[in-house]
Amino acid sequence: MQTLLKEKRILVGVTGSIAIYKTLELVRMFVKAGAIVRVIMSEEAKRFITPLTFEAISQNRVLHVETESWADDNNHIHIGKWADIFVIAPISANTINKLSCGIADNLLTQIALAYPKKILIAPSANTYMILNPITLESMEKLKGLGFYVCETQKKLLACNDEGVGAMAEPREIFFKTASLLLEDTFWTKRNVVITGGGSREKIDDVRCLTNFSSGKMANYIAQALYLKGANVTLITSATTNELPQEINILHVETTQNYLNAIETTLQDASYEKTPYLFMAGAISDFVVANPQKGKIKKESCGDTMTLELCKNIDILKTLDKKNIKTIGFKAEMDASSALESAKKMLIEKNLDAVCLNIIGEENHFGKEHNAITFITKNSTTTIPMAHKFSISLVLSELTKTL
Repeated sequence: MQTLLKEKRILVGVTGSIAIYKTLELVRMFVKAGAIVRVIMSEEAKRFITPLTFEAISQNRVLHVETESWADDNNHIHIGKWADIFVIAPISANTINKLSCGIADNLLTQIALAYPKKILIAPSANTYMILNPITLESMEKLKGLGFYVCETQKKLLACNDEGVGAMAEPREIFFKTASLLLEDTFWTKRNVVITGGGSREKIDDVRCLTNFSSGKMANYIAQALYLKGANVTLITSATTNELPQEINILHVETTQNYLNAIETTLQDASYEKTPYLFMAGAISDFVVANPQKGKIKKESCGDTMTLELCKNIDILKTLDKKNIKTIGFKAEMDASSALESAKKMLIEKNLDAVCLNIIGEENHFGKEHNAITFITKNSTTTIPMAHKFSISLVLSELTKTL
């Protein structure tokens, strides 16, 4: 993530709201991702945090009434020309209503009025102020004018009222900003389905047959394609706490759950652009023939217990892959036969590509790094050992050629 926003120029606007302390974390995240960040503060914002604090985090001079200069670009016209995106977080109800009417009576609203590129706003205000019909109407007007919005959260507010109005978490604003800066016309509004984690097949009501798949590769692919602008659905049995909220996540367990979710999602998908399926989930080759109800008592089994297994359905063979691009994933431990096995999978399951990874010490289950061989009918491309998010970004480019 350290170079995700390398050299991107982000202008952050802050207005008078107690949520301003969260913006310090947001600026830190932008800087950590390689972005160049400059901050514009309203006079009301300075009542909560001093400009010096933002200067220390951003390592750039903060623009406010006392620092505006026409000897350089630190003014309400030229700073907008410098920026790739303008993020106002927090934006108060007052500023929302001003912008909807085109009022530009301070530096921040003047910049917004003169700014020709993408503006992202993250509102923060008391519940009654946010839900006031005037504010609601202003929000709808701004959305219609092309403003992007990170919606508020429902929680206990600083004023001790409980309801909507809390600013979105810095991580969500970061992801939304990154998606607006990194969107790729190929992926924008394209439906993408990704499976992750390992299937869980019942032995009894408390035990299951499963595998060591962590689901991390699928999570990173989902994150990368979301940032490229895709409409992402992640179907997984794994943990997904760190993913953007705009990713549609379906938590499943059994092979049949996976299959049903894939078919339903692809059936509902818009086909303005060809959908993509990344089958990174580790589906069990076998299932228990006769799963038991309740809990099998060890006393009833004696010293040994035998499970009768039968071959599981093959999702990639079962699935109707007409009019979709399908990428299979294959994990192998025997390097000598892995490539041949992956090529066989490509043909037998009628896939557009296969991602082969040979499991070793550096990329064992649950690790953050991986190495993949991307195989199509016409080419074989090696992606060297790297962080799984970096691998995902490479895959987002390679799969565009299918």
